[in-house]
Amino acid sequence: MKHPSLYLDWYIHVPQVKYDFRSSGLSCFKHNLLLGEVDLSINYTQGNPEAAQLLAKRYRVKSENIFVLSEGASGQNARVIRCLAEKNVKKNEAVVEYPTYEPLLRQVQENFPIVKRLERKETEAYRLDADRLQKVVSEKTGLLVLTNSHTPSGAVSDRNELREIMTVASEHEFYVLCDEVYAEFNRNAIPTVFSVDPEWGVATTSFTKAYGLGGLRAGIVIAEKEVVDELYVDVLNTVGTSSNIVEIITAKLLTEGAAALERHKQEWTPLKKETEKWLNEKGFEYFPNRVGITYWVKIPVEDTYSWTNRHAIPNYSLATVPGAFFLFKNDYKLTKSSMMRLGLGNINPDGSNLTKALETLREAVDRNS
Repeated sequence: MKHPSLYLDWYIHVPQVKYDFRSSGLSCFKHNLLLGEVDLSINYTQGNPEAAQLLAKRYRVKSENIFVLSEGASGQNARVIRCLAEKNVKKNEAVVEYPTYEPLLRQVQENFPIVKRLERKETEAYRLDADRLQKVVSEKTGLLVLTNSHTPSGAVSDRNELREIMTVASEHEFYVLCDEVYAEFNRNAIPTVFSVDPEWGVATTSFTKAYGLGGLRAGIVIAEKEVVDELYVDVLNTVGTSSNIVEIITAKLLTEGAAALERHKQEWTPLKKETEKWLNEKGFEYFPNRVGITYWVKIPVEDTYSWTNRHAIPNYSLATVPGAFFLFKNDYKLTKSSMMRLGLGNINPDGSNLTKALETLREAVDRNS
């Protein structure tokens, strides 16, 4: 791989800490599946029909618009980006929002020789600006990559905002890939980009973040039939077929386990309220997150990357995600940033140590500012 992610490499090498604020997805979900007798010899070349139908119903589309594979949203992003890059080699430019989730940027760099950036400004509440996009794209643009809700800020793009972006995409005939994995925290509040423009909009998502199903790795793409068919052909020519058992479990969870999934998600609501109250009381500047469990927080530290690795982790057994990991342009230069992403996913709601963790965070900030 020519463009590995510094963020992912950092994440997996952080030593075990007592107060872990890195995770953006829920943890601790356990469920008795009661699968019964399952024919484990079956392979499907276009996914498990039952899972596809249930997902189509969830997203109000046809089954032909659903591509499901046991690669999670990240794997789906990588596959979609590569396939769309190969679809029209003359369209060799791509645009990626800034700031963004670094692995998305690296996946685009792997497949497009020219990568431009669409800035989402803090002073504009990180909204998408169609006029700014119009100035960035050209007749060679083949892809725009977004997140909704936005990573790392948590800003939500509504249907009107997305419609303006898709108007530009339609005019210049390029696809818009939108990673919507965090939208599952409140799917009713965030439309899929496919629902805004079914010709040029491609949505990726999964249930890993909102429901604590990181171990399942069921990734979903919502796109026009032609794109879905091309993705299944790509699977056939790479891994052969997808994991039928993963899709069977997905179907079970969407039906018999749906109530348990929702209950588990709601367990983090008190943790969010407590965190927001604490941030306000302590005077921290942060961007409000309507749907997820992360907060984009500014602290009185010049460089949160150095602060995290040299101060918070070794001295306080505490880790947050340094803001620098979301602020790469097209290179690997770590910029100094006072921002950090505070994630509540590893806080166990059944025996919450959130208060102690937050007070430890305050102490780590005060002793270094």
